[in-house]
Amino acid sequence: MKKFMNTADNFLKESLQGFGAAHKDIVNCYYDPNFITRASPTKDGKVALISGGGSGHEPMHGGLVGHGMLDAACPGYVFSSPTPDQMLAAAEKVDSGAGVIFIVKNYSGDVMNFEMAAEMMSGPNASVLTNDDVAVEDSSFTTGRRGVAATVVVEKIVGSLAEAGGSLEECKKLGDKVNKNSGSMGVALTSCSVPAAGKPNFEIGDDEMEFGVGIHGEPGRRRDKIKSAQEVTSELLEAINEDLKPEKNEEILLFVNGMGGTPLTELYLIFDNAKNVLDKKNIKISRSLVGNYCTSLEMQGVSITLTKLDEELVKHWDSSVLTAAMRWGM
Repeated sequence: MKKFMNTADNFLKESLQGFGAAHKDIVNCYYDPNFITRASPTKDGKVALISGGGSGHEPMHGGLVGHGMLDAACPGYVFSSPTPDQMLAAAEKVDSGAGVIFIVKNYSGDVMNFEMAAEMMSGPNASVLTNDDVAVEDSSFTTGRRGVAATVVVEKIVGSLAEAGGSLEECKKLGDKVNKNSGSMGVALTSCSVPAAGKPNFEIGDDEMEFGVGIHGEPGRRRDKIKSAQEVTSELLEAINEDLKPEKNEEILLFVNGMGGTPLTELYLIFDNAKNVLDKKNIKISRSLVGNYCTSLEMQGVSITLTKLDEELVKHWDSSVLTAAMRWGM
C-alpha cells in the first residue's frame, strides 16, 4: 500500500485540519468530536441539513457543506460510521430553531447512530434515508439497498429548499421524492486500501471488473472480465432503467461519478456512451454532473446515477450553491 500519510491514527485529523484551512471562508472544522459546519451561523428560521458517514468518500460530505447544501457534516473514521455524539454536537451547533434534517445513507451503522442522535435531540428533526443503489438488495453493510451517489443529488435539492425557507416537513418530503426518483449502479476496476488495514479491501485480477460494487468495496452482482466502456455503460444503464423505469421524453439528470482513481477523461467518455444509450431510448438529459463526488478512496471505478426530474426538482438543482466541491450561480 502506498499513501501520503504520517500515521494511520492521525490520518483523519490531519486531513480535516487541511480541509478546514484550505476552505476557511466556507467551513469551520471542530474536533473531539469531529464535525464540519458552515463558516457562517445558520440563519434564524432555516431548517438545518446534516449528513455524514465514513471518511474516504470525499468530497461527500464535508465538501458539500456551504450555501445551498449542508449546514454540517460528520466524518467518521475511514469507512466507519460517525458516532451519535458527533451528530448531536453538529446538530446542536447548527440548529437555529426550525429543526434538523438528517440525510442518511442506508448502511447499518449510519442508520443506527443517526437514529440514536435523533432520539437524543431535544428539538424537532426528521431523516431522509437514501437507498439508490440498484445493484443488490442486501449486502454485508446493509439491510436493503445501499445509499450511494444519489445522496449528493438529495443534498443539493433539499439544501436549496431549506435555503429558500422550506419547512422541516417540506424538506423531508422533497428528500424522499428525490431518493425515490433516483437509481445508481457502479463498477470497479481495482480495489482500494484503508490506511489502518494497509492492504486492499478485496482482490481483483488485472483483467477483471466488479459489477455493482459498493462504495466500501462490497461485492456487487458479479465478477467479470474487462469489457469495453460502451458495454459497461450499457449494462449499468440497463439495470438502472429496469429499476427506475423512466418514460420516453422524460427529463433526467445524468450523473457520472468517479470513485477516486478514475481520470476525468474516462468519466466524460462514459458520459458520452451513456448519452448515446439514453438518446436511443428518447430519454432527455436536461441536467448533468460529471466528476468525483462520492468516492471510495483511490478505487478505479465509476457509477452512473439517473434522477427523474420535474419542474420542482430542476428549480432546486439549478439554484445557487457554494461549497468546497460544488459551486454555481453565485
